[in-house]
Amino acid sequence: MAKEVKVYTTPICPYCVTLKKFLKDNNVEFEEIDASASTEIQDLLIEKTGKMSVPVIVIDNQWTQGFDRQKLTELLELN
Repeated sequence: MAKEVKVYTTPICPYCVTLKKFLKDNNVEFEEIDASASTEIQDLLIEKTGKMSVPVIVIDNQWTQGFDRQKLTELLELN
């Protein structure tokens, strides 16, 4: 069963570009949400992660921050 994946990004974030390429290269469908679009989104990221930095990836309601290839491979069961 496919996992629900949401990616919080900003237009100027180089790690976000790398993350999206990683997901596309691994055929992972995801919803991209622009974290710079509203203060509500920014407040949610701070509430869930304790800071306002991107990328933030939500995999089946599990929140993780940053681009950690090994961790994402495990969470997405890409092995």
